Amino acid sequence: MRIALKIEYDGSQYHGWQTQQGLRTVQSHVEEALSKVANHAIEIVCAGRTDTGVHANNQIVHFDTDNHRSLRAWVNGANSSLPKDVSVRHAFNVSDDFNARFSATARRYRYVIFNSQIRPALLRSHVSWQFRHLDHSAMHQAAQGLIGEHDFTSFRSIECQSKTPLRDVRMLKVTRTGNFIIIDIIANAFLHHMVRNIAGVLISIGSGKQAPTHAAEVLEAKDRRLGAETASPYGLYLVGVTYPEQFGIPQESLGPWFLI
Repeated sequence: MRIALKIEYDGSQYHGWQTQQGLRTVQSHVEEALSKVANHAIEIVCAGRTDTGVHANNQIVHFDTDNHRSLRAWVNGANSSLPKDVSVRHAFNVSDDFNARFSATARRYRYVIFNSQIRPALLRSHVSWQFRHLDHSAMHQAAQGLIGEHDFTSFRSIECQSKTPLRDVRMLKVTRTGNFIIIDIIANAFLHHMVRNIAGVLISIGSGKQAPTHAAEVLEAKDRRLGAETASPYGLYLVGVTYPEQFGIPQESLGPWFLI
């Protein structure tokens, strides 16, 4: 049978999601914990591979097993073996045609900036810090030029392995809550470092270094060299994955927790 899980993790102490030999990754810990519950080796497929230092509120994975366990057993059993910064929140029975990666119709990320002259202590690994005042309205205005299906070559890393730079950004907004600025973005999929590179350009606009038209100009140029520095990974969260209703994967609170 096929099981889907909803997982949250603090990525600050991991070399990203994907298993890499000799490195601490989220995937390797989750597979090890699930294998103990299943009594056989488990391989999982995720909705979106997050980079070093990136967090997730609602990562979705699936795996196959012949051993029957209750949904509660998958959750509690895995959590009893997982590190304290990784938690399985829910388990779902899904059909064999469900695929955590390929069945997804959209992913949603939030990039959180702590905008204050004084650096944060408690949230130091969970937000990006900008001491210069940022004009979130100018950032939001600039972001609207990135909505739609475009060639995002200017916003992909040189290590990106995607066969195409085309991505469909369906929503992109910038809001402020107190000292927190939230860049909220939904797309069908994302290129390597795409959100962090968009954040870097929007930060340059918010700080007054660039005009709001700069984001669209960088997009049109299709040249990564014209973009800004890649923003810190610590402010980035995978907060949602959308699937067709037939699979029964519910949408939940987006988070991160300190914004609720």
